[in-house]
This record gives sequence, C-alpha cells and structure tokens, in this order.
Amino acid sequence: MTAVPTSGEEPLLRVEGLKVHFPIKRGIVFDKTVGQVRAVDGVDLAIERGKTYGLVGESGCGKSTLGRAILRLVEPTEGRVLFEGTDVASLAPEPLRTMRQRMQMVFQDPLGSLDPRQNVESLLTEPLRAHGLGGGSKDLTAKVSSLLDSVGLPAASRRRYPHEFSGGQRQRIGIARAIALEPALLIADEPVSALDVSVQAQVLNLLEELQQRLGLTFLVIAHDLAVVRHISDVVGVMYLGSLVEQAPADALYEQPLHPYTRSLMSAVPVPDPVIEERRERILLAGDLPSPANPPSGCRFHTRCPWRQETRCDDEVPVLRELGPGRLVSCHWAEEIRDGVLFPKSAEEVAATQGVTIDATGVRAIESDALVQGVDSPLEWR
Repeated sequence: MTAVPTSGEEPLLRVEGLKVHFPIKRGIVFDKTVGQVRAVDGVDLAIERGKTYGLVGESGCGKSTLGRAILRLVEPTEGRVLFEGTDVASLAPEPLRTMRQRMQMVFQDPLGSLDPRQNVESLLTEPLRAHGLGGGSKDLTAKVSSLLDSVGLPAASRRRYPHEFSGGQRQRIGIARAIALEPALLIADEPVSALDVSVQAQVLNLLEELQQRLGLTFLVIAHDLAVVRHISDVVGVMYLGSLVEQAPADALYEQPLHPYTRSLMSAVPVPDPVIEERRERILLAGDLPSPANPPSGCRFHTRCPWRQETRCDDEVPVLRELGPGRLVSCHWAEEIRDGVLFPKSAEEVAATQGVTIDATGVRAIESDALVQGVDSPLEWR
C-alpha cells in the first residue's frame, strides 16, 4: 500500500514496491549465486512537495540503501520511483543525469564525501560545469560566494581545502554543493550523526532555513529520534528492509502503534530521574535477524513482546491505514492500541524461540538506537 498525501496534491516523490537485493556469491573458479541480501524489500512511501519525511530504524534496516536507490546510486531490483511523475528507476543514463539536477544528496560522512584534492570553489562549481550551468568564470565566482553565504561560510573559504575545516563546516560545504543545482528534493543520509550535539542543532536549523527559503523537499534518514521529531512532518519506521509504521511526527511520538516503534520510543531516555526510574521499558530479545534469511510471516515476530500464536509466524502483515495519515504493518495494532493485548517480557519472548537471554541481547535495541531523548538539550529555533 502506498501512502497517499492527505492534501490531494500529487506528491513530489512516490516510491512503489521498491526492492534492492544484493546477491550472495560463492565459488572458487566460478561464482554461483546462493542467496540474496534483502536490504530493501518492498517499500511504499510518498513525500509531499515542500515537506520533510523522516526515516528511522536500527542500523542495518536498509534506510540508507533506500535513499541511495531512490537516486539510483544503487540500482533497484524491482519497483518504481516516481519523481514529478517520471519513473527514475527506468530512465536511461543521459535522462537520468539530467533528472539528477532536481534530486541531490547530503552524505553522512562530511569528509569522505568531499574530494580532498579539490578546494571549495572547485567542489561547488563541479556540478554546475557538469550540467552546463553557471556561465563564465565571474558568474561562477559569484555563484560560489552566494552558496557559501547561504550556508553561513565566508566567501574567503572558497580557496581552502576540506581538511582545513571542522566537521560542521564540512557538512555545510556538502549542503552548499547539494543545493548548487537548485534541486527540488534533498535526501539527507544521517546528516548530523558525525557531529557534536551543539553543531547538530546549527546544521538542522540551517536545513530548515534552506527549506523555507528555497522550497526544498527533504527525505531525512536518521537513527536519532530527537532529530527526526524536530525536523520532520511525517515519520516512517523501517525494520529489516520494510516500512512498519508511518504517521505525522507528533502523532507517532504521542502514540506509537507498531510494537517495534513502541520499543524504539521506550529506549528514549527521559530527562527527569523520577519519571525515568518509574516508567516501563520494553526490552527486546535477541539480535536483528539477517536480511539474507528474514523470518517468515511478520519479520518482527522473533523479537516482538506482543507476538501471538496465530498469524504472526506465518502471515505477512499488510501496511494498512489506522486513521488519518497513519499506516501500520501489524496484525494486532488495534488490540495493542486499545490495551487488549499486553507485552511479554524479553525472557518470555526468548523462551518461545529456544534461546537464552543475556544483558547484551536484551538491551540490543537500546545500544543500537543511540537516541538522545525527545527533550534534547539542543538549542532548537
């Protein structure tokens, strides 16, 4: 099921049944495909023009691969990526190159994504020259100065090299390069995860300012729930290559409906020692299953505290609507929401799988989420 925007306007980006499978090959003389890693396995989503869609999930759930597949930095195995009505997944190389003027990406590692042999001016003019834009040298110089000013860097920075900047400044250069072609869609893959907390706030404020000024549409991929809540209009939660829940940001944080989303929210520390001491924690059993051999039925059933004897093990749940803008992939979402079903302990879930739980296994979800708390001390504007 594809999420349909409530405004009635055709979304800027629509993803339908997108799959990215990587072959597993073995052999000494001849490689033989013996399996597939299902990094992304049938994702549907839609992003309205001018809005921000936040995508969260554990490390290894496929969210970064999904972002790259939308831009065809990774070739999709199956499905459609409709950008402004055009199927990007089926474009030939030259039309795709032209289309990429309208879609750009901000990468997670600000140093690794910048060529250390190029100065800032060369980095920012390269996309303009590649697409035949910018005019003469004076026009390019003026464009570089304008781009640097838009991300809060002085014009004198254009002669310097990436290693001469701090992490936050390098990420600003990456953002300037991404907006150089005046795109409509910006995919930000963990844009602040490598930065200090105070610098994270500055970069996120910059993204919000650019969105308002340039009319950008964002797909923000992150594992930090505080970042996603403050910057996103709609939030999607991924687990093992699939979208398990989608809702407006405030609604999702007020009442998560999918068991996995509830577990993620439970791992968010509360900046009040009394509430933190008394509140219920949902601890998951075991580790994230391998995407090369995902569980049958609901992929979360091997760790789910609400797992039932029927349907969960052998019936794949459909991403269905449970209210305005709310999509949930769980057989028992209504019963969990209404308090009819109650969660089991991590030990009880593990017992059904025939495994023993230790402290590391029980708290795997907490260490991987690395969330900062919803009421983060960041200086948001």
